[in-house]
Amino acid sequence: MRAQGQYMFDEKGERYLDCINNVAHVGHCHPEVVKAATKQMELLNTNSRFLHDNIVEYAKRLTATLPQPLSVCYFTNSGSEANDLALRLARQFRGHQDVITLDHAYHGHLSSLIEISPYKFRKGKDVKKEFVHVMAAFIAESMQSCGGQIIPPAGYFQKVAEHVHNAGGVFIADEVQVGFGRVGKHFWSFQMYGEDFIPDIVTMGKPMGNGHPLSCVVTTKEIAEAFSSSGMEYFNTYGGNPVSCAVGLAVLDVIENENLQGNAVRVGNYLTELLDEQKAKHPLIGDIRGVGLFIGIDLVKDHEKRTPATAEAQHIIYKMKEKGVLLSADGPHRNVLKIKPPMCFTEEDAKFMVDHLDGILTGSLLGLGIHARTQTCQHPHKLVCPVVPQHQVDEYRLECFITKSELTQTELNDVISSPEEIDYVNQTQVPKEVHVELPNHSATESRENDSRKRNGVCSDQHALLSKRLKT
Repeated sequence: MRAQGQYMFDEKGERYLDCINNVAHVGHCHPEVVKAATKQMELLNTNSRFLHDNIVEYAKRLTATLPQPLSVCYFTNSGSEANDLALRLARQFRGHQDVITLDHAYHGHLSSLIEISPYKFRKGKDVKKEFVHVMAAFIAESMQSCGGQIIPPAGYFQKVAEHVHNAGGVFIADEVQVGFGRVGKHFWSFQMYGEDFIPDIVTMGKPMGNGHPLSCVVTTKEIAEAFSSSGMEYFNTYGGNPVSCAVGLAVLDVIENENLQGNAVRVGNYLTELLDEQKAKHPLIGDIRGVGLFIGIDLVKDHEKRTPATAEAQHIIYKMKEKGVLLSADGPHRNVLKIKPPMCFTEEDAKFMVDHLDGILTGSLLGLGIHARTQTCQHPHKLVCPVVPQHQVDEYRLECFITKSELTQTELNDVISSPEEIDYVNQTQVPKEVHVELPNHSATESRENDSRKRNGVCSDQHALLSKRLKT
């Protein structure tokens, strides 16, 4: 398997458009990043007790992108390490242990971070610790990723920071998934909320090394000095090593030289426009939200109740992969399709992705649990969805599934005549009037279908509409 730019290739050479890899930030295997790593590795790589120019230069370049008070860098190897260190800095500075976090938040896999990550501790044996409610620090992603691509409202973080500071705490902005120009207009996502909002600590990771393990904590001199005064030396063997810093510098160069922030604005706006058109067309889409190349497609079964369309989201992900597009879902109910691709993502890529999404939503009456992927007919028809509330009746386009026959609107409505005869994707009911035929499967297809069943997702083959009506 291999990858290049915004594309990944499987062992058979099949190409997939990567819409979710926010680690390969400037593109998979970018030649300038590979060259920088190779060149430095041939020259020197050692632990960070040995001084070298790269770490100094990289710290200067990083802090130049941040507001003035944020001037001290601690280099680490992962977002989890960075957030764990940020908690240590905050607790040493304030002399307290208490932490405030957002619901559905995720900040890393270490024990100290699972304890403040509802996204994780609500799913396993870990439970909410008593100290996760008051104050040494408030920690939040500048835009919530695992929580479902949530963009905080204007003024929210300013108000939070005011209360946190009044209570004696510090504000930690987690930029591990959303930093380095992903929002387009700004280099850091927290900068979207105005110049009057400056976190006390910023953590960064994933895209920082374009796949190379590299992360950092940046804070103020005051907090850094309080941490040093504890007498406990901070040392990280590989954090800030020469190769990591060379890679980090190359990533910054590519972002600037290829104007990837401008690309995030241009392509992100175009992609959002395309998705808004899909929202108007397909009732399954409840919301499109995001900034730059950080976008969420919230899928719901009911717009008023906002019932999560979890099974439908998983079905779409599987079908998109068959079309050569890699997507994933997040959020508390895993019903939000997340889009955060490599920053070299193009308008052509955006259209390719949305065209296939439209095709899947159009060819599959997901809200009804009926998948109409059959022989193509030259006589498309429309039918009125019988399960959509009366005040919100929408028309779904359905390719004629009775080949070489012409159906009237009335005849189509007769095929699907009542809501009680229809169920959702994750179940096996189909309209009584429609005869279902399952085609023969190869061994590979059988394994794939078995896998899908284990994951609670009904294969679209179980909903193929035949070209025969029961008489």
